[in-house]
Amino acid sequence: MTKITPVVLSGGSGTRLWPLSTPTRPKQFLPLTGSLTMFQLTVMRASDPSLYESPIIVASEAHAELIVAQLAEIGVTDATIVLEPCARNTAPAIALAALAASNPEALLLVMPSDHAILDLDAFQQATALAKKLAEDDWLVTFGIAPTGPETGYGYIAAGPLLQDGCHAVASFVEKPARELAETMLAKGDHFWNGGIFLFRAGSFLDEMQLHAPEILEAAMASVEGCSRQGQLLRPDAAAFTASPSDSIDYAVMEKAVRVATVPVDMGWSDVGSWDALKEIGLADLSGNVLTGNVRQIEAQGNLIRSDGIRISAIGVENLIIVAAGNEVLIVPRGQSQKVKSLA
Repeated sequence: MTKITPVVLSGGSGTRLWPLSTPTRPKQFLPLTGSLTMFQLTVMRASDPSLYESPIIVASEAHAELIVAQLAEIGVTDATIVLEPCARNTAPAIALAALAASNPEALLLVMPSDHAILDLDAFQQATALAKKLAEDDWLVTFGIAPTGPETGYGYIAAGPLLQDGCHAVASFVEKPARELAETMLAKGDHFWNGGIFLFRAGSFLDEMQLHAPEILEAAMASVEGCSRQGQLLRPDAAAFTASPSDSIDYAVMEKAVRVATVPVDMGWSDVGSWDALKEIGLADLSGNVLTGNVRQIEAQGNLIRSDGIRISAIGVENLIIVAAGNEVLIVPRGQSQKVKSLA
């Protein structure tokens, strides 16, 4: 049985979770939903040796030591770690991973490192379905079951049924207005685009050659000029910097013909804000999600988190209060997307 190679994209900056998330330690390297970090949970999600090969990590050079240390903490010592000299979005990053896989027949499961998935069984079932299509040279994207008319996500419109609940993709819809989002949800055939993909390395590179040749050329040149230090792979900086910056959706997925989606309800969150973390957190009887050195009296519906100083909240409602180091954030729930302007 052909195994799947996990590809973990870990170059995000996590500015919406300031002050806890910082450039030196962005959100994927923080234990936001449990004792393990988001990055560690992502790697562990695809670590069954009967199903998965050793992972490929694509990340920033600035986080090399952090990645090696966090992998060692969960017993992963055989990962290939591709260190981007600069950020160029997901299409170039995935091209690096596909080239690092060496074998064009390799099945790549591409996952952001900073997302939460609560139903692991549903995730594995969706991966098994996606694998069948990827083996037939489809580019497969996971369609996240929407829980509301979210305007901050892209959507996938499901087309004809292919097999076992998998559909061809009819179209992609970028961050719709609320009225359109409500209409799509009412139709029942639209799903959130969570940025999780499964395809053959060669199939993806072929589509890159057709639709984004400048990105592929830069990625190939950077890999040809790379240096290796143990498990660390450093692409040539000048060659990679010359790459256009583009997402996999714009560069490839919206242009390719054989694109499929596997709809899945797996308790997914991109943990893209403090509000999102409040939604998936374990709340007390008063609806508070409390983490760290925190106490409350007659407080309701808050997310309060401290990594040091004690926070005492009395009678407050629907606030997000976060203390990290010398910084304290206080913002009403529902407005935490504005936090990125402070980071």
